Amino acid sequence: MRADKRLWVGAILALMLTLTGCGLVRIEAVEPTVAFPTLPAAAPTAIPTLIPTASATLEPTPTATPMHPLMIEAMRQRDYPGSEIVFEQTLIPTTTYDQFVVSYQSEGNKIYALMTIPRGDRPATGWPVIVFNHGYIAPNIYRTTERYVAYVDAFAQHGYIVFKSDYRGHGSSEGSAVGAYGSPAYTTDVLNAVASLKQYPDVDVNRIGMWGHSMGGQITLRAMVVSRDIKAGVIWGGVVASYPDLMKYWFRGPRDGTITPTPDPNTTRGSWRRSMVEVYGYPEDNPEFWAAISPNSYLDEISGPVQLHHSIEDETVPVILSELLYGELRDAGIVAQLWTYENDNHNISNHFSEAMQHSIQWFDAFVKGEQ
Repeated sequence: MRADKRLWVGAILALMLTLTGCGLVRIEAVEPTVAFPTLPAAAPTAIPTLIPTASATLEPTPTATPMHPLMIEAMRQRDYPGSEIVFEQTLIPTTTYDQFVVSYQSEGNKIYALMTIPRGDRPATGWPVIVFNHGYIAPNIYRTTERYVAYVDAFAQHGYIVFKSDYRGHGSSEGSAVGAYGSPAYTTDVLNAVASLKQYPDVDVNRIGMWGHSMGGQITLRAMVVSRDIKAGVIWGGVVASYPDLMKYWFRGPRDGTITPTPDPNTTRGSWRRSMVEVYGYPEDNPEFWAAISPNSYLDEISGPVQLHHSIEDETVPVILSELLYGELRDAGIVAQLWTYENDNHNISNHFSEAMQHSIQWFDAFVKGEQ
């Protein structure tokens, strides 16, 4: 465990709230050693009896063979130099922030991104940043300025530089779109975005947070156990369980009651499962390998607090994945919150305002440092 991580370990927080009228089921947290932002008062509610247990509990083995680039130790040994941020296009500004299409370099690929910059007086140390990791959108139809408009706007209006990377192979970005679960490529693009932002003169390099949705949640979690630069994370509807639990609980297609449906040979989505099983075997046969590629095995070394949001009725990514991660974070002594919502979807559209309010409060506390 890294020395600076000990600041978080051992602290215990009991924060249980119920948000009346918004469909919130529960929130729990482990107490930080710093003052915590005041959230709306509410009567406590009983903890649900279902607290699933993660199946991957073995310690990762860095020497597992053959080596795979997804292994956390392998990713930590690589360099993420980033580059100068190049302003490619000026977009229509709002009253509170300017916005641009920019580019940067990642493993020789020119990666495009949406970047917002607050208007007004720059803080003495520079603007705080939220690196924004979008979920799966078919790479061939992805466009820099489309989707997540309200999400970006909400963060940008609260005094953050927002940086939404297109990932390689998406829209105009160079490189191949290889997916986030069988390759470290997208996380590499995001870590190079962080390095590029640290070179931008108006950024406060000590106040960088990360937000992720769905697939972007996996990227956020992985980035936070690889890099120490990310001070706090917020994940909505995230694919965030360990690999053994992903293979057990998460699949696409109709939920007919089966745990493991028959793979569709006509699609390449989910091919990471087949290709890795062919080489490394199933988790029960090779637990050391699957633990070594799971960010969940390294939560005691994560770079900062994590807030989770998930709809109970999410039909794209089941809520149990966030419940599993929350339990693991709590067991590791990490400052964490879990918000679950009734009568909502994968995008948390029906409770967007409430979820965004809590997300901004989290970043304000742990990125801006507003206590």
